[in-house]
Amino acid sequence: MKKFPNAIIIILGLLVVSWLLTYIIPSGAYDRKTDENGRVKVINDSYHYIDSEPLSFFDLMLTIPKGIEARADLIVLILLIGGSFYVIEKTGALSEGLSKMVSMLNGKEVWALVLLAFIFMVAGATIGLQEELIAMIPVLLLFGRSLGYNTFTILYTSFGSAIVGGAFSPSNPFAVLIAQNEAQLPLMSGAGFRLIVLGIVFLVWVLYLLRYAHKNRIEKEALPNVNEKMPLRFSVILSLLGVTFTLVFYGIIVWDWGFQEMSACFFVLGLAAGLIGQLGLNGTAEMYVAGFKEMIFACVVIGLAYSISLILKDGMVIDSIVYGLFGPLKFLPPALSAVIMMIGHSVLHIPVPSYSGQAIMTMPILVPLSDLIGISRQTCVLAYQYGAVMADMIIPTNGALMAVLAVASVTYDKWIRFIVKPMLLILGLAALTLIVATMLELS
Repeated sequence: MKKFPNAIIIILGLLVVSWLLTYIIPSGAYDRKTDENGRVKVINDSYHYIDSEPLSFFDLMLTIPKGIEARADLIVLILLIGGSFYVIEKTGALSEGLSKMVSMLNGKEVWALVLLAFIFMVAGATIGLQEELIAMIPVLLLFGRSLGYNTFTILYTSFGSAIVGGAFSPSNPFAVLIAQNEAQLPLMSGAGFRLIVLGIVFLVWVLYLLRYAHKNRIEKEALPNVNEKMPLRFSVILSLLGVTFTLVFYGIIVWDWGFQEMSACFFVLGLAAGLIGQLGLNGTAEMYVAGFKEMIFACVVIGLAYSISLILKDGMVIDSIVYGLFGPLKFLPPALSAVIMMIGHSVLHIPVPSYSGQAIMTMPILVPLSDLIGISRQTCVLAYQYGAVMADMIIPTNGALMAVLAVASVTYDKWIRFIVKPMLLILGLAALTLIVATMLELS
């Protein structure tokens, strides 16, 4: 069997296919207006065909640097987090800390797995954690191997749990709250129903995880011997790591921090760790550069993935795809329409990998349609968050996914074969939830 294509080759192939689609799909657009808060809103029932010049091959090539440039803030974040972790690892503090944890968890590996899944689920539900996870993957994999868990188990536990948390969250600010605002619903409304569903889904998700992990244990990888007493400098470095994460999470939730503020915190952490860890100024700088090298592939993958969305946007076919996907819903029964709406959001998420952008694009169109066909607005939001966010688990245009796989040295085809069963199981629960929500007329 031939080797499966590299992540960059996959994305470049999709980029060419997207470019060809701009010659096949009719160009069209919805009218838009800017509200008093400066947000651009789509006007319902305003779709119309337009004449536009086809994109040239040179336009296609230009989207590659444009895509990388557009994700510059995220790329900087990944480089600085990756560099920071690399510096901490080279001080020896990370290995020492992991050794202590593994020693404490001896015989309690299952509980460690459940706790990790819960932590990442909460992070996904509260701050939509995805990209921030990329630089942590090498450390998580090392931790997993030391407990006897393979790469897929750890990716499922970390990245997978974060996606599930984000999809079924009662408060994901980049999905639920944006969609509720666009649907003119009170923010956090329906939170009780969402929390119940999240609890059920997490239980099913963890049970599947434990079943897989039990059947696929690997030989534990020994870490360096644990010292009887951890050196003070290692304790200080690990404490600073914990303080940095706490500060970043608080900043995101309370101070509305973005990637730049997070990048600054991790940059300072890396410098401080190197100096406290006795690497010296030059040694710290050299380790930072080495950490950058480890993350470059992931950064390029993220920029290229965004180029696919740019080519479809510049080709004026994104609105045509939305119109084609959701137009027929008015001819279906409400419960079936809700499920089809979820599937439509998953499909749309391929060319529109930003689920916050997808909410802003689709909610003004789908909310009036939902009112017309008898689906509550809350159910309309549920269909969006389940379909769009869960799609992040598999779509190759999700730069975070492709970067995580690249860092973990897992090919895309192997990931799909691994994740498709649990994902379909969770989407089945989501579909059942939408049917119940339609029957209850959830508001």
